[in-house]
Amino acid sequence: MASKIKNVRPRSYLNRDFDSFRAELVEYARTYFSDKITDFSENGMGGLFVEMASYVGDTMSYYLDHQFNELDIQTAVEPGNIERLVRMSGVKIQGAAPATATVDFYIEVDSILKNTSYIPDVTKMPVVKMGTLISSKNGVMFELLEDLNYTKTDSEGNVIAEYETRSTDSSGNPLTFSVKLTGVCQSGITSSQSFVIPDSLHPFRTITLSSPNVVEIIHVSDSNGNTYYQVDALTQDVVYKRVVNIDEDNDLVPENIELLPAPYRFISTTSRQTGMTSLRFGGGSADTFDNDIIPDPSEVALPLYGSKMTFSRFTIDPNALLETRTLGISPRNTTITVRYRAGGGLSHNVSANQIQTVSTLLTEFSSTTSASVVTSVRSSMEVDNPNPASGGEAAMTLNELRATALAFRNSQSRIVTKSDLIARIYTMPSNFGRVFRIGIRSNPNNPLATELSILSRSSDGRLIISPDSLKENLRLYVNEFRLISDAIDIIDAQVFNMKIEYGVVVDTVSNKNLTIQSINSSIKEYMSIENFQIDQPIMTSDLINLIINASGVISLVDFSVSNMVGEIDGREYSTSSFSVASSTDRGMIYAPSGGIFEVKYPDDDIVGSAR
Repeated sequence: MASKIKNVRPRSYLNRDFDSFRAELVEYARTYFSDKITDFSENGMGGLFVEMASYVGDTMSYYLDHQFNELDIQTAVEPGNIERLVRMSGVKIQGAAPATATVDFYIEVDSILKNTSYIPDVTKMPVVKMGTLISSKNGVMFELLEDLNYTKTDSEGNVIAEYETRSTDSSGNPLTFSVKLTGVCQSGITSSQSFVIPDSLHPFRTITLSSPNVVEIIHVSDSNGNTYYQVDALTQDVVYKRVVNIDEDNDLVPENIELLPAPYRFISTTSRQTGMTSLRFGGGSADTFDNDIIPDPSEVALPLYGSKMTFSRFTIDPNALLETRTLGISPRNTTITVRYRAGGGLSHNVSANQIQTVSTLLTEFSSTTSASVVTSVRSSMEVDNPNPASGGEAAMTLNELRATALAFRNSQSRIVTKSDLIARIYTMPSNFGRVFRIGIRSNPNNPLATELSILSRSSDGRLIISPDSLKENLRLYVNEFRLISDAIDIIDAQVFNMKIEYGVVVDTVSNKNLTIQSINSSIKEYMSIENFQIDQPIMTSDLINLIINASGVISLVDFSVSNMVGEIDGREYSTSSFSVASSTDRGMIYAPSGGIFEVKYPDDDIVGSAR
């Protein structure tokens, strides 16, 4: 029996690169095959076989390590794998976020005498319909998100819209009024796209929209009259619907929530690499009327016909078990029409008074209004945005998605920790706008409340106060995930504009101007707003190191950091101020709570001199 036991030769499983593989193989061959081959040099036949085996082992070891790293979101490097892991963590990948602007709509309307005073003639005023398109001077399109009813009056019959005299007669009585209503507009274009679906059951059918940066799926229906609802997962078989409350308590509860069954449903996904959005429908057939959570396998068993007492083995197609409505219905033999809004980006944050062109005006007048009045009122329409548009942001980078996924994975769709709150806000649907920076701290007056400081960016990348519409969207969104005992106060973060001045001694062989330009460029990059968070201090030692380590600098003789406030030399700065001297501790400059530092005009506010 002992002679039949295989002689196991010792092996090493610790080799991971070419050199260690080769060394181990050479030692192994010389130990056990010295009577066959003795020459294991690079030019010998033995060396050829050893190096070929080492090459294969090295390659396999590399790909094994690579594949293992690609399983972890922290070590993955391939964009496709990072995107897959981000989705698995629960983060919804989205494209560029649209900008939101508050726009004033002006029309010129004839006056009418009422109770000894002149007011606009309500009978000649329209309702400007949702979907009206306006554009900025640089070509960014905005769409009106709500109807503007100029004819609306209060309980006493007074016109709610603001108005002022536009023209007068010879006696000074108003002839026409300029009437203003303010509406919320969002950048992007609403489009419709149709897809012809063949008459065949295709579980989890997927269609891809042709426009990139889709920010909202507005409506999906088919030619049979069925409406498809967007859900977070195909297992979600009900959706909530907002309906107007017509009961007597509508002043306290303007809207009610209804629960709707959603047998026709879909999920949407956006590719980070292509920017395209795809819609995936359910896997069941509309002909299947099952109420079981799990389909019964006996219903797909093969019947046995005839009088045979024996039968051979047969297989059951597992796809037949998917023909159930549990995961929604897959469309077939119909035409799917998708209405969606697309567009966004940082460049959509246009400045104030830039939106002044009406591209497509949708109005509704009373049936008694003459055609000439309709034409006159429509031609008088003017628009203007008194405040900058904001909320537009570029699509999140892979590193931003990676960081968000790490925080989001542990939140489990609820907000418990500060990290949960940050992850939830940064993953808010882009059609609601996007917050650029978030600061969180405890409320000193309420131990159960948290103060949330937020900021947005303008089209030129500078910090601005977030608009009220973005705050309202944020309030509604976060409220669905917070704990019942928690309170979140959304406030504006303070922006502190800074100026950095320094003086250096430059050696005689270096060009002073080029040295100063190089230092200014390094400080500008260090002070870039992308590198700063709310409540993050300025490390003066880092700035000093950038200066004294620059090529050609011998010594630093002057260095100061100051706060810029108000209007200086024609440049507009933030109105927030603080004492730099009293806020400096151990080489770190701290902003007041909820503040962030910004060098708003680096070409003017980073000043260096050379001696």
